[in-house]
Amino acid sequence: MVNRSVLITGGRGDIGLAIARAFAEEGAKLVLVDKRPDEDGLAVASLLEAGASEAVSLSIDVADEEAVGRAVDFTFAEFGSLDTIVNVAGMMIYKPITELTAADWRSLLDVNLIGAALFTGHALRVMPPGGCVVNVASVHAVRTSALVAPYAAAKAGLVSLTRSAAIEGKPRGIRVNAVLPGAVDTEMLRASPNIRSGEEVIDPADIAQPEQIAAIVRFLASDAASFITGEGIVADGGRMGRL
Repeated sequence: MVNRSVLITGGRGDIGLAIARAFAEEGAKLVLVDKRPDEDGLAVASLLEAGASEAVSLSIDVADEEAVGRAVDFTFAEFGSLDTIVNVAGMMIYKPITELTAADWRSLLDVNLIGAALFTGHALRVMPPGGCVVNVASVHAVRTSALVAPYAAAKAGLVSLTRSAAIEGKPRGIRVNAVLPGAVDTEMLRASPNIRSGEEVIDPADIAQPEQIAAIVRFLASDAASFITGEGIVADGGRMGRL
């Protein structure tokens, strides 16, 4: 992974930053894409300290097609290549379907699906053979709960996008895979009204640390996974496999 360039969306979030650190430990060149700017430079500094050969933070909206193009162009201009894209950017709202507006649906789909689709399109156009895309989806793509319909639908779409992109990417030598995490110890999980109200109770043994998801992403992007494409790996500590 030394000197490979890696672009990570949602790079300022708990999972995104953990993934960036995992690649930094291998000496990668990193571009963090997040709507929140790294104003104090601490995120970039932490990656350089972890071993990244170079690191940059870009503040963009992943649903903005022109901004996505600029981020890809910047990566090539700065690092000379783009070898890996990890689509992590995501958001949730909690409402029953009866109360969801078109704007609610669009905002969730824009961030959780359209942004990943735009970056994937660029990957298939400009990545060299050997490149890869890893999409961070969710177990909500296959099993879900109340009040998160747009999130679940977007993540299901992301898993489907992964399969389609893997088919189209194979002749180009580009692999595309997905990780479907269960509960992860993140700000998003802690903010869930389902969790805070006690409606949903999760055994602490079933809550992953962001670094555990990062390790799977790093494997899927590595040469060790060179024969894996179009797959979705569930990482939920076996929670969905129990009666």
